[in-house]
Amino acid sequence: MIPISDPKGQLHPIQDEIVNEVRQVLLSGKYILGPKVSELESKIAHRLGVSDAVAVANGTDALVLTLHAYGIGEGDEVITTPFTFFATAEAISKVGATPVFVDVDSKTYNLDSKKIEAKITSATKAIMPVHLFGQPADMDEINKIAKAHELIVVEDACQAFGATYKGKAAGSLGNAACFSFFPTKNLGTMGDGGMITTSDPKLAEKIRTLRVHGSNEKYFHDEIGYNSRLDEIHAAMLLTSLKYFETWTRKRLVLASRYYVQLTDLPTIQLPKQHRDARHVYHLYCIQSDARKEIMAYLKKQHIQTGIYYPQCMHLQKAYQHLGYQKGDLPIAESLSERLFAIPLYPSLSFKDQDAVIEALKNFGVNSSCSE
Repeated sequence: MIPISDPKGQLHPIQDEIVNEVRQVLLSGKYILGPKVSELESKIAHRLGVSDAVAVANGTDALVLTLHAYGIGEGDEVITTPFTFFATAEAISKVGATPVFVDVDSKTYNLDSKKIEAKITSATKAIMPVHLFGQPADMDEINKIAKAHELIVVEDACQAFGATYKGKAAGSLGNAACFSFFPTKNLGTMGDGGMITTSDPKLAEKIRTLRVHGSNEKYFHDEIGYNSRLDEIHAAMLLTSLKYFETWTRKRLVLASRYYVQLTDLPTIQLPKQHRDARHVYHLYCIQSDARKEIMAYLKKQHIQTGIYYPQCMHLQKAYQHLGYQKGDLPIAESLSERLFAIPLYPSLSFKDQDAVIEALKNFGVNSSCSE
């Protein structure tokens, strides 16, 4: 089976370096929020062009802690996309605020900036765009709207480490940004991990306090916080991977380009579009088709794994029934949930295996035409 992603294959060539780094951590006796975490925070802040990076336990915690640090809570509203992983909306709810869903752009699958202002109310405190599948949202327009209405912008960049928008790194495009280092992410570890980036030192200090039970001094607590700290082993692994990250990203871009060249005229599918001002890093390579179910079944028979991202929009989830959304309220997102699916793309994907995916998609098109 050609997998949809392969974190093991990505890390295998550098396993000796990783084992050596883990051994150093073991011998150091410092296992949580130690020197490796500090080094990782410093290198990521420098890489993204921000003043601060704060490591936390996972990407979901990054979103929750950021909203909490901004004082967003009960009675507040946060505008976001309905077409994303559940954690985006979940984080808003976790701090007591209400997610307000705005439909997405049909080409980029990201929050449609033209539809945001109609959803702003006196209770709106923030906008949380998601850089879905590794492509930045339309940040100039989102920031312009936020500035006009005095709103905070929090980037959900959990799928977009390495992406850029008009030459600036995802993670430096709003007031704050959140990343995930889940194993299948472009930059991932062997477990959970997260990072918050910002150029607001006061916000960063607030989050550093929140991540250790609201404490600046051991056993003295200024507020109710969280236990959300990054382990040294994960930081060591991420530091090792960071050295190879650009090579991995270039491979993703080459593979995405090969899909585009080979599949762009195939009538049975629609390929993803890249925003002219963005560097898409293809965390997932998702295509659309009215024959999604049939194509996925055919690819499975050819030993090719696929996946649906995402089968149900946030506004139609059972957990959000109380918000009163109905099917048809956000038609573009709903259409994507019925048509979109991912095919294999990851740095260790060989051209041979990618060609097998390409040929299978072409053969489905031929067989489909013949059956008609």
